[in-house]
Parts: sequence; structure tokens; C-alpha cells
Amino acid sequence: MAWPDRQRLLPFLSWLPRQTRASVRRDLLVGLSGAILALPQSIAYALIAGLPAEYGLYAAIVPVLIACLWGSSWHLICGPTAAISIVLYASVSQLAVSGSDDYITLILLLTFLAGVFQWLLGVLRFGALVNFVSHSVVLGFTLGAAIVIALGQLPSLLGLDLPSQATALKTLESLLEHAGEVDWPSLVLGLGTLLLGVALKLLRPRWPGLLITLTIASLLVWLLPGVFAHVQLVPGFAGQLPPLSPLPLLDFELILRLLPSAVAVGMLGLVTSLSIARSLSSRSEQLIDANQEIRAQGLSNMVGSLFSGYLSSGSFTRSGLSYDAGARSPLAGVFSALWVALFAVAGASLIAHIPIPAMAASILLICWGLIDHRAMRALFRVSRSEFLVMALTAAATLLLELQTAIYAGVLASLFFYLKRTSRPRVQHSREGDTDVLRVGGSIFFGASHYLQVRLQRCQGPDVVIDARQINFIDFSGVDMLHREARRLRRAGGSLTLHRARPQVIEELHKLEGATHCPIRFEE
Repeated sequence: MAWPDRQRLLPFLSWLPRQTRASVRRDLLVGLSGAILALPQSIAYALIAGLPAEYGLYAAIVPVLIACLWGSSWHLICGPTAAISIVLYASVSQLAVSGSDDYITLILLLTFLAGVFQWLLGVLRFGALVNFVSHSVVLGFTLGAAIVIALGQLPSLLGLDLPSQATALKTLESLLEHAGEVDWPSLVLGLGTLLLGVALKLLRPRWPGLLITLTIASLLVWLLPGVFAHVQLVPGFAGQLPPLSPLPLLDFELILRLLPSAVAVGMLGLVTSLSIARSLSSRSEQLIDANQEIRAQGLSNMVGSLFSGYLSSGSFTRSGLSYDAGARSPLAGVFSALWVALFAVAGASLIAHIPIPAMAASILLICWGLIDHRAMRALFRVSRSEFLVMALTAAATLLLELQTAIYAGVLASLFFYLKRTSRPRVQHSREGDTDVLRVGGSIFFGASHYLQVRLQRCQGPDVVIDARQINFIDFSGVDMLHREARRLRRAGGSLTLHRARPQVIEELHKLEGATHCPIRFEE
């Protein structure tokens, strides 16, 4: 096999041979920092997804290894995330009891399907499709998901054992009905963890706050059994590497049922990952291959699901830590996954000492960190229509199923985009007996009627369109301009395109040929 083909199939060969002893040592330490951050986060996200705690660790091992080795970004670190976890829970909790074997199988099957969808997008080089999920949709979805997650964790913070609800409003209603059953030791422990976490975030933002707060809360429960003996703890598990998980790939009815959710959550994961990768690449001056990154994300979820890893995507916190700590290559993510694997084997018994109210408080802090207040304020100042898309997506996230909210946000974005592009900028002036229209924008099916109305309002028989800013014209636009040119010719006038681009002229000639085209062209 030729060397370029090897690099295409094994892209890590382009950077791995260039590593030095110093860069490997640096990435090893950065990976340890990332693993310390990932441990409590991964456990928390698994609980959000309705999975046993160990599945959060599994999702931070094999998927991270694959994404780092086959991706194109130096600093993007993947793993389980809060938004992805809540979508998975909302998608599968109606089909099986959370935490059960059937539930775990469905989550992993959905992960595999999402990975196949992502990988196919990358193979077919459809990476641009990700751009249809606008930043405003992601902001709105993240805001809504943060509220949904926070409401879902309040029963655990209050020491209540309540069944999970399908929507945020039902969760709130259930909380109000059982407000008198609060367990005060659980609430005190949870609030104390929350306040300590806020203090660490403000005073020592670089410290592993999650790990510190959960460790202190676990010590309190252990040292004061008379007060906290009845507080629920995270279920323990046997320490092991990610086990193989056979998937029911021949159950086509089940696959069809999960497919819409797989597409939605797969698209959400890609948008998140590429947004982080592009943000960090602009700071590190690294070129990102979007299609390679998409293929890597798909491959990581396909392979990861076979090793008990549920769906992963780019992590804001872990990727930012990798960049800020000075990672030299994707080896930092590889080492992070290996450190997590070591803990999954050697430190599993320690997880069984973490109190559920403290974990709920930690998840509330994560939810607050998910909300990008600065971007939301900037969006309000720059574009009210995009802010409305964000607000609609957030509302849909609270009122509808989460995967449906993503589609609603995408449709809202497309609606406002088409509304803008259907009315291209037209400046009208008169030069003698000639009307001059300066058109800024493409002439496509959505805009052709608007431009036709502007042409028919012209007073003189001769009309000139300044076409320098027309980049694209489709059949509807071609047909409309031909009809308007013939109308003006019957009135004794003409339609002329001034300085039209070659591709626009070519499209206009296709309908009736260059010799019979009723439109004039001039430089």
C-alpha cells in the first residue's frame, strides 16, 4: 500500500512519528489532568443518561482513543457530555426502564446508529450539512437541556425518590407535589457541595473542583454515619476494562424506531465537536479537516458502542483544558483515555462512596457552566431573529422531546434564512430613460418572485440589472428573467445584465441558447 493511502486510513501516522520525548512527557501530564477532570464528569453524565456509573467511564476510554487517533484536531477531546446524555435518556427512557439491561442495549444501539450516520456524512463529504444547525440552535438547545437536567437532578438533591418524567414541566409538577417529603441531611449535604463548588470555581478555577467537592462530601458521609447513614450512594461496580457489548443489529423494527433519534443526536454531537475544534484551531492556527473529523467522530461511536461506550462528542471543558495546559498533539487525549481506563480497573470501589445528593449538586454546577451567557447577550445585540431562534429552540427543549427540539430549531433557522434570502437587496435608480437595479444576492426560487415584482414596477421600457453581486441563479430565476425580458421587448424595451458573472451567463444561455436568449449582456 502506498504511503499516502496509509496516512489516509491511519491519519495519526502524519503526526505520531514527529513526537519527541519532551512532547510525549508533556502530553502525558496533560492527559492526567484531563482524566482527573473526566472522572467525576463522566460518572455524572452516565447518571444523567440513566446508565450505571461505570458506563460513563467506558465512554471516556475507547471512543476517546479512536477520535483522537483518527481526528484532525490537536486539542479536541471527546467523551460523554451533559446535552448528549439528556437526549439519549429522553429518547430511550420511553422504551425501557433506565439502568436495565434492555435500556443499556438500546442506548448502545442508538450510539452505533448515530456513529454510522456520522461516518457516512464524513465519507460522502457532506460535512457542510452540519452548518444547517446554526450556533443559535445550539445555544438554545444547550440552555433548555441545562434546565431539563437541573430539574431532573433536584429530586436527588432533595433526597426524594421520584420516577423520571417525560418533560421538564411534569418534573416540576412532581417536585411541587412532594415538597413536604424533603430529606434534610441530603439537602444539607447537596447544598454544601454546591456552595463549595461555586467557591472553588470563583477562587481557584484551575483546581479540579468536581473531584475535590465529591471527595469532601464522600468523607463527610463516611466520618458522620449518624447523620448521613441513610443518604443514598452511587451504586458500586466491579473494576474492569470496557466489556464487549453485542448489539441487536438484525432487529430492523427497533433500528427504524431509534433512527430519528440517532440522526438528531448524531448531528448535535457533530455540531458540538466541530464548533469546539474550529474555536481551538483559530487560537492554535491549525487547519481542521471537517470531513476527517466527522469520520473520526462516527468511527469512535461505532467502535465505542461495541465496547460499552455510549455516544460521545467534543467536550468544552476537557478540550479547553487540553489547549490551556499546552498539549502538543492528540496524544494528550490518548493518555487521558488510558488514565481513565486505569482508574476504571483500580479505583472502581471508591465510586461507591460518592453520595447521590453531592453528585446532583455537581451536575447542577455543570448545568450552570453549560449556559453561554456571553454568547446569548451578544446574539441579542447582533441579531434579534437569531435570538428568537435560540429562544424558540430553548422553549421547544422544555416542552417537547429533546430530539424534536433540535429539528424544531433547525427548521426555525431555515425559515429565517429563507425569509432573508427571499428578499435580496435591490437598489433602484434612474439614468435618463433607463431603470437601473443593483441586485445583491442570489436569484433562486425563493427570491425570483420578489425580483419580478421589482422589475414590473420599473417605469421605463429599458431596464439594466447590475449583476456583479449575483453569485447564483437557478431555473426559477432563469425562467423569470427570460419572461421579463420578453415582456419588455414586446413593450419596445430591453433587459440588460451589466457585468454578470460567467456562470450566471452560462445558466441564462442554457434555456434557449446564446443566439435566442432575450437578455442582453454588457461589460
